[in-house]
Amino acid sequence: MHRIIAVAIVALAAAFGCPVRAEILIGAAGPVSGPLAWIGGQMQRGTEMAVADINATGGALGQQIQLITVDDFCDPEQAVAAAQKLVADGVVFVVGHMCSESSIPASKVYEEAGILQVSPASTNPLLTDQGRANVFRVIGRDDAQGTVAGDYLADHWADKKIAILHDNTTYGKDLADETRKQLNKRGVTEAIYEAYDPGKNDYLTEIAALEAANIAVLYLGGRHHAGALIASAARDRGYPLQLVSGDIMSTEEFRLIAGTAAEG
Repeated sequence: MHRIIAVAIVALAAAFGCPVRAEILIGAAGPVSGPLAWIGGQMQRGTEMAVADINATGGALGQQIQLITVDDFCDPEQAVAAAQKLVADGVVFVVGHMCSESSIPASKVYEEAGILQVSPASTNPLLTDQGRANVFRVIGRDDAQGTVAGDYLADHWADKKIAILHDNTTYGKDLADETRKQLNKRGVTEAIYEAYDPGKNDYLTEIAALEAANIAVLYLGGRHHAGALIASAARDRGYPLQLVSGDIMSTEEFRLIAGTAAEG
């Protein structure tokens, strides 16, 4: 990440001529609070380390970098407000946002201000398909993930009942839809395709319904907190449900919440 920040700042300065000042301001935008603060905190720590590394070696263009952090709560409206604050503060580059539902509306604010945006985690294709010249990402897209997931499900469970659940967010639904599209393209039709409430404290009802429908594998288009609770609910019932999901399940928090249910 620190190389991306350094290259972006130097490129911007060379192309647009950053004003001479004591420091170059960059922004970091993500969920500093709320249920996704764990992931936002990882991004924040990584960005802080990158800034420290660059400053320790002389900064960029002979100037030190100052980091300004804003909290978007992974909420579209708060993301726009956070982006407007960074613009007002005078940043030239933004690391973020984390969630697609934040990055997409914020990208318009940055485009209008001529600010470079690089998201480390937003996977919805629309973020870059909008064609904004200032927007980049350093992670795979949902359509690529969905193709891999759909093929994986078709290769391993074509003769079993498959369920696809999503949390109805910009991230979760798109990931589920792309997986479903590829699965269907492979000639396999899911037994269940439904939305779930990502704000619940337990998913015993949903797990009971999946078990009653004889579902062997669940593809989850959602985030790690609900995924961990769903895995735990299945394990508690002694229901050998196989859980398959996307990139966001690769977090320490998923393992901590799910406990032994995270195995496999």
